[in-house]
Amino acid sequence: MEHEYIPVTSLSSGVGQTIISDIYCLCIQVVNVCFVGDPAKPQEWFLVDTGMPKSADTILSEANARFGTNSRPTAILLTHGHFDHVGAVIELAKHWDVSVFAHELEFPYLTGQTPYAEPDPTVEGGLVAKMSPIFPNEPIRVGEHLKMLPSDGSIPGIPGWRWIHTPGHAPGHVSFFRDEDRTLLAGDACITVRQDSLFKVFAQIQELSGPPRYFTTDWEAARESVKKLKDLHPSVAVTGHGFPMSGEELTSGLKRLVDEFDQIAVPDYGRYV
Repeated sequence: MEHEYIPVTSLSSGVGQTIISDIYCLCIQVVNVCFVGDPAKPQEWFLVDTGMPKSADTILSEANARFGTNSRPTAILLTHGHFDHVGAVIELAKHWDVSVFAHELEFPYLTGQTPYAEPDPTVEGGLVAKMSPIFPNEPIRVGEHLKMLPSDGSIPGIPGWRWIHTPGHAPGHVSFFRDEDRTLLAGDACITVRQDSLFKVFAQIQELSGPPRYFTTDWEAARESVKKLKDLHPSVAVTGHGFPMSGEELTSGLKRLVDEFDQIAVPDYGRYV
């Protein structure tokens, strides 16, 4: 099944940012998608995540504007299969006829087999956490385009990048890293906004945080994943929610998040704590 439109938004919705020359981040409602590639090489780009439900037209329009009319990516990469990251994946995969790569542990949620654990409205947090029961947890069926990421960390057809298993928020959550310039596409392993707070989400107030609380089911795994990301010493990070972060702000923020993970990230109470 495909998910329905979810009426949540932010002041950044529709705003795109060039992070570095070949990394373009677009906020769709409350979640980021990344177009990765040099606009001068329209046959050599890829898309990371596919936004909220009903966002395919927005992504296609942005792709055409950045890479040229009727351009198509070499692949779609998914950090995980939550509704706000796979909203347009079925339509885009069919339209472009490209492979969709995900971790094998996400396959049950992308092949119609298994729903995610239900979002937790009882978790410590703000109004977004309270309204989380409206967020779909049902699986989708990506179909024949779905491909498994290789176990060696490589990404077929995309040299220079590797994937890193960063579970906790989802069993098969992955982040993507380019060693050459230490660029990190973190997904929801860590984010730069308090995603459970309606005001902070709407205003996009920057704050390096752990994964969204209402969907995170394994906090020990989430802790280890943040440590992995810190140890990469990224120079810039694009996260699934919130503005990109770089330099000393990112370095010190990741160190603080690791050192104070229980205080910053882990809720005091909730179904999965």
